Order: sequence, then structure tokens, then C-alpha cells
Amino acid sequence: MPRRTPRNARDRMRTPRGFHGFLKTASVCTLVAGLLSPLSPAVAAGTAPRAPAPTAVADHCGGQCADILPPGQNGNATLAQILLNQAFGTQPEHAEDQLGPYADLASGYPSLTTEKIGAFFNDASFGVPSGQVASTLRPAGRDDVTIVRDRKTGVPHITGTTRYGTEFGAGYAAAQDRLWLMDLFRHVGRGRLTPFAGGDPSNQALEQQFWRNAPYTEDDLTAQIEGVAAKAGDRGRQALADVDAYIDGVNAYIDASDKGRYFPGEYVLTGHKDALTNSGTIEHFRRTDLVALASVIGALFGSGGGGEVDNALSLLAAQEKYGVTEGTEVWESFRQRNDPEAVLTQHDGSFPYLPRPEDPQGRALPDPGSVRAEPLVYDRTGSAATADAARASDGAADAALSSARRGMSNALVVSGEHTASGHPIAVFGPQTGYFAPQLLMLQEIQGPGLSARGASFAGLSMYVELGRGQDYAWSATTSGQDIIDTYAVELCQDDHHYLHRGACVPMEKVEHTNSWKPTVADGTAAGSYTMRAWRTVYGPVEYRATVGGKKVAYTSLRSSFLHEADSIIGFQMLNDPGYLDGPESFRGAVQRINYTFNWFYADAEHTAYYNSGDNPVRADGVDAEFPVWARPAHEWRDWDPAANTARHTPPSAHPQSVDQPYYVSWNNKPAKDYTAASWGNGSVHRGNLLDDRVGALVAEGGVTRTALVKAMAEAGLADLRATDVLPDLLAVIGSAPVTDPAVATAVGRLRAWSEAGGLRAETSAGARKYAHADAIRTLDAWWPRLVEAEFGPGLGTGLYTAFTRNLPVDESPSAAHGPTGAHAGSAFQYGWWSHVDKDIRSVLGETVRGPLARSYCGGGDLSACRDTLVATLKEAAARTPAQVYPGDDACAAGDQWCADSIVHRTLGGIRHGGIGWQNRPTYQQVVEFTSHR
Repeated sequence: MPRRTPRNARDRMRTPRGFHGFLKTASVCTLVAGLLSPLSPAVAAGTAPRAPAPTAVADHCGGQCADILPPGQNGNATLAQILLNQAFGTQPEHAEDQLGPYADLASGYPSLTTEKIGAFFNDASFGVPSGQVASTLRPAGRDDVTIVRDRKTGVPHITGTTRYGTEFGAGYAAAQDRLWLMDLFRHVGRGRLTPFAGGDPSNQALEQQFWRNAPYTEDDLTAQIEGVAAKAGDRGRQALADVDAYIDGVNAYIDASDKGRYFPGEYVLTGHKDALTNSGTIEHFRRTDLVALASVIGALFGSGGGGEVDNALSLLAAQEKYGVTEGTEVWESFRQRNDPEAVLTQHDGSFPYLPRPEDPQGRALPDPGSVRAEPLVYDRTGSAATADAARASDGAADAALSSARRGMSNALVVSGEHTASGHPIAVFGPQTGYFAPQLLMLQEIQGPGLSARGASFAGLSMYVELGRGQDYAWSATTSGQDIIDTYAVELCQDDHHYLHRGACVPMEKVEHTNSWKPTVADGTAAGSYTMRAWRTVYGPVEYRATVGGKKVAYTSLRSSFLHEADSIIGFQMLNDPGYLDGPESFRGAVQRINYTFNWFYADAEHTAYYNSGDNPVRADGVDAEFPVWARPAHEWRDWDPAANTARHTPPSAHPQSVDQPYYVSWNNKPAKDYTAASWGNGSVHRGNLLDDRVGALVAEGGVTRTALVKAMAEAGLADLRATDVLPDLLAVIGSAPVTDPAVATAVGRLRAWSEAGGLRAETSAGARKYAHADAIRTLDAWWPRLVEAEFGPGLGTGLYTAFTRNLPVDESPSAAHGPTGAHAGSAFQYGWWSHVDKDIRSVLGETVRGPLARSYCGGGDLSACRDTLVATLKEAAARTPAQVYPGDDACAAGDQWCADSIVHRTLGGIRHGGIGWQNRPTYQQVVEFTSHR
């Protein structure tokens, strides 16, 4: 149910940068014709198109399961294909055939019908009709597994007669589609990207960001995967066997593609292989590579928390300005850790997690001016010592230490009680960004104990991670509850010894040196640096400071640290038709996943929701919002420092339910009293865009797949500021006559856009121009100005700046400064929408539950507030398109549509054109099962 009245019914991963320009010094025709004559993968493998003869698998979807994952299934390209793409724009087969249908939904959804769903989504039924078989392969000549690919999308359908063969096939198919990407990310996870792919500053930033969070040794990685097998019984032993079979399949493809010379061309361009002699090596994969991959994915999407030092600094700034008592209340009102107006995924019940303690214990706030970020990079040489490299390192540190992590992903699920068919309907998927090749890949896997189709992260696809089984489907969104705490460890002896339970013990130094040289792919000059992390039993050191005059190191302890592989058991269970038979077994599976996700389930009869994550039980009185002393009284309960295990909140304490009338999630607050780690879960959240629409559909009844897709698509074009905040801003301005012609024109345009729905939508399909373009430009220019003018005078420069470190003021589609970056699709997750909303409603005299501790706009005076809004609006309206949208590598200055557009970041040699903006899952399912086992 809605919790408030509706107001209206560049990422750094773009490796390697040099691919786009190297052809200026190469002859494409000579290289293609003279150097390259490899067999195609299909011919080299000796395949011939033929229909498979697998054992029939029950499919209860009745043709009503669909999915989409742009740009395309094929993420590998030979050197010849890369050269042709760079020179002429040609695409390898199935490299971008899902991009067009995905993009077209933005203009096609208003006229969507059941018959047209297939124009925007793929058929996600099990199997491949015999007339649609493109190829059939028995990898490495095995007789216990077959990989069939369909003509339309090239998705692999893996069918095995043995468990080993099935997983071998999954590994082989993954390498066929994503070998370069898998190799790239196993190096990212180890903090060794630059020696592998080049020293571009974006690569430096990427390896620094992730290694800072997970500075593991090889022994750490080994222990994690072996630990799963040791502690999870038969399922753990089966998981380890599955991993080994999967790796064998990956390595079999590496050997076959090396021999046949159809391996990804990026290996040549980065200097790992020679195009003429075929000399060089593609390293085989090992178990530990999968743990390194998992650490990257977990850090990106499943680790809520962090930011306690920034919280402490803003609290101290508030207390300095207002005094301890009032400053604390001001801070709490901006933090909104349990806002009563926040949109909720779980409608009923209370699930208290990390409430504000009455009498905080163990708090270790820094002395003013004493905080210093812990350096990660030392001994820079060559291109590592440039200003660009330094800026990249600063950005990586900010991304790693902030609590404003990528949330993304959404879900719309309606119970059968409210659908036209009487069966539940779900439209859901992860919003994982846009990359080329994509981080996720599609597959169907059928074998002993395995029956599923869907998406998995490349290199971790021994199981389907998000998708459908025989009679059920599941998906996830990032939930972001806090599983990371900051401890103040008191130093002793020197800067690298600390007190632990009464003893002065040494920190552990983990370091390695990365060096690189120019390649065809990345012309960055030679350089090197050493990455050095200092680890304590309380986690890696992030900052140093003094607390009450004592020297401390602030460390970051994450419950999933040293446990990156634990979730494999939950994913195994989701793929097991012999285990998963309904909502209860679904909950049993996902509660084994230690990352912070909201999980959603639908079959022909039921829907369900469960929030996962290893939530550590804190000591009484500890406020996890701030650093605490590293002393036994303040440690996690039953914490074992050696293994980083602790008591976790029981499954019953996690938000969960079955057959709620509907569920929506867009990284909003999961449930009442359940605190999220990141700021911004207040009265206005992008989750409102879904809740308003789905709530209205459910109230009307007879919901269909078409209606739910339309609701998702329309919400994906909505500007949250225009729908939920702008009406009140205009009400303040309209409280007196508008006499300035420029302001009157701007107000008229903004009001017309708001009343039309506040959508950032093209005038017509392919127009590359927005309807209400002037209003959109005006709001884009106005928002940051009005926020600063509204809050800056009252808060003062110091506190305002501190709060913007906790929560950026804006995240519009073109806002490159936001946590997600420009051209990334995801927008309106982080911003001061709720703060503006509550403050303006207070000025208007409306009832506000959970108000800010003070009034800010005009000091609470309506006339003065109006003057502030009018002055900033006039200034914003005068800004030209080129000033609002200054242009970048992808767009000319002033091109509004392009500034918003989604650009797939190149992680390899194939690039794709931009598409119009949609705030939408990258991989998305539309499901409605018609029967149940």
C-alpha cells in the first residue's frame, strides 16, 4: 500500500579505452586478409546444425515467460571481427540483436498488447523448437552433454545426462560467450587489471576500488571455496564438484579456441597472443578465480553499509553548528533512517534492525581535523604518477568508502488474486548497468538436479542466478541493509600495531606491485605502482585519526569478508527442481545467500518475498551508523576474528511474506523499522514511481502482463523530481502572481510537463528529441541551484558540504557526478528529493510525518521561500542547452537526448551505438505460470 499521497496519478568500467582509436595506425584490410584465417568456432569444433534429443522437461509457463538482456548473447569476438567492427561498424552474430527490441520498448509500450510482448522480449520457454536450432555441439567430444543454440538470439541451451557433463557444458558455453570478460574480472578481483589490460587511469581506478574492499591473498581465496565444501555437507561437496567441472569446461574451450585460433581478439590487442605465430598463453582458470569474480560482484551489488566515518564527520559538523542536542536531531532528520513516509516493499509488520539506541555505547568519533584517508597506492612511476592517475585514485577511494553504492534493479509482482488469469504475474530483473560485453549472460541448463533458464554473471554461471525453473521464477534487487561496521582500533608501538583484546599485535601487510606498458589496445605510457593494504582482525584500514587524543586506525569489517563463496549453496538450491517446490523452499534457498538482496518469487499459485544477508548481531547500545571502539564489549556477538563469523539475525527477523497483494522494489526501504545503510529512504523515492502505478492497477483488478510491463516502462521514463516534488515547488511560486515574463514562461512549461506525467520521452520513436525539452532542461539546471539556495544558508557551508558527501543532491540521467555516472541508465536513486519535499510541504503548511528538524527554505517563511525559488528558477531558465549539457566523449554539447542516452561501456573490442534513456533493469523477465507441479 502507498505510504504517502502520490504527487502525480560515466562509470569507470570502460576497459580498454584505446580500442576505439588504434585503427588510425593499422590497415584493416591487410590485417583481415593477410594475418587472419582462423576457422570459425562452429567449424573448428566440427559442429553441424541438428536437433537435440534431450529428455523432455516439464515447462509450466505455457509460453508466457519472456526475457531480454542487451546488447546480445555473444560477448566474444575474434581479432578480425573486432577490426571490422571498429572500421565499419559490423557486429558479430548475436552481439547486439537484443539491443533494438530492448530500446524500442521506450516508445512502444503505450500500444503494447499481449501479442506484441514478443517484439520487445525473447521467448524464455525451455528448449529450442527443431526449426529454430542454429547449432548443436558436444563440447570436447563428450557424449554426456549437448549445447544447442537457437537462431534468434544464440542463447545456449545446455542439456546433460551426468552432473559433471552438465556443468562442463555450462563452463564451455560461458567461455564461448564471455571468455575475455571472465578473464578481465578475475584480474579485477585480484587487483591486477593494469598488468593484464593496460594502465589507462580508468583501469587503475577499477582495480583500486575493488581491491581496497577485498585485499585477499591466494590462500584467502583458496580457503573460501574449500570452506564452503567443508561446512555445507553434501551440498557443499556437490558445489565444489560443480565448480571443478565448470572450470574444466572453461579450460577446454580455452584450449580449443587457442588451437583453432578463434579466441577473443582482445588477447592479441593487449599483447597476450601473437596474431602471426599464435605464440603466447591464455591462462587456465582455477577455483580461486571464481572467488575473485564473486568478490567483485558482491562488492558491486550485494554489500550494504559503510560510510560511518563520513557520518561521523557530518554529525560533528551539525553539533558544531547547533550544539550537541539540536545538532544530533538535525542530523537524524536528514539521515531518515526510519522515515514514516518511506515507500515499503513489505507492507505489513515491523522488522526492527539497527534502531537508534537510546544511550549509544562505544562510539568513537574522531577529533576535529584529524581524519586522513589511508593511502592504497605507493611508489608511483611513469604514467601512474600523472594528475589523471591521481584523480582516478581519488574517485576509486570515494566509491569504495561511500555508503551510496549502486542499488539498481526493480521488481513488480502481483498476486493471482488481483490478475485477470488468477495466476501471479511478475516483471522483474537486476539493473546491473550497460556494458559490452554484458556482465550477465543467458543460458538454459538441464541436467541431474538442475533445471533452469535465466541470467548469471559471466564466470559464475555454473547455476542460473536470476531466472526461472520448471514452474517458478525468481529475481532480486539490492536491499542495502548494513552488514559493514567501522571500528576504531587503538594503535600501539607504531602505526602498524594495534590493541586487540589487551594485546599489542601487528597489522598484516598485503601488497603487490602492478606495472604496465603500452599495447595496441591501450597506449597509456609505461608505469607502475604498489598497492598496499593493512589488515587487522577488524578488517582493512580505511582511515587514520585521533579519538580523544589517542591515535587510531578506522577499519571496515564486512560480514561477507572471507565469505565471498558462501552464497553458492543458495543458488544451487534455486536451480534444483527436486528441492524447490514453493514459497517455503524458496525462502530456504535464498536465506543461504549472504549478500544483501531482496528476493522475489512467483509460481502459478503464490508469490513470495525474502530479504537476504548475513546481518551481524551488534552489541547492546552500539549505533552502527558511526565508528565504535574495537573492544570486546562492542564487537559483534559471538564473533570469531580468525574466521570472521558471528551470530546473525535469525531468518524470522528478516522482512518476508507470502502472497502480499503486490510487491514493488526499486532499492527502497524493505520494511518498517528495517534501516538501510545508504541515505535517501524518505518521502520521495523512485520506488514511489512503481508503487503508485502498481497500487492503482491492483485497486482496479484484472492485472495482465501487458499492464504490468506498461507500468514498469512508464516509471522507467519518469523524472522523479517532476512527478513528486515539482508540483509543490510550483505551488510555492504560485502563492503570489508571477510578474517576471521569463519566470512565467518557465513555470508554464514546467507545469505543462508535470501535468503530462513528467516523462523524459521522445516526441516520436527515433526522434532523438524530448517532448517538453525546455521544461526538462530547466529542471535539470534548476535542481542543484534550488537545493543549495534552499539549504545552504541555513546549514552553512561546512554542514551542507558534509551532508552532500553523505548523499549527493541529484542523480538525473545526465548527471555524470552521481554514484552511477553518466550514460548508465539508472537514475533518481540518490538525491535530496525527500529533503526538498518535506521542507517545501512544511512551508506550505501541509502535514509532514517525520519532518526535518528545522525549516530551511526562506527560514520557513512562504514569501521568502518563494523569492528563493523564483530567483533560482530565473537563473536556471536562462541557461542554454550547451551550458546544461556540456558534452562528452559520446555527445556534442547541447544534445539533451544524447546526454541522457545509455552507452554500453566497452570492456572489450566491440562497441555499440547509444540508445534512448530508460530507467530499467538490464536483464528483465516477464512471467506468468499457468500450472504447477
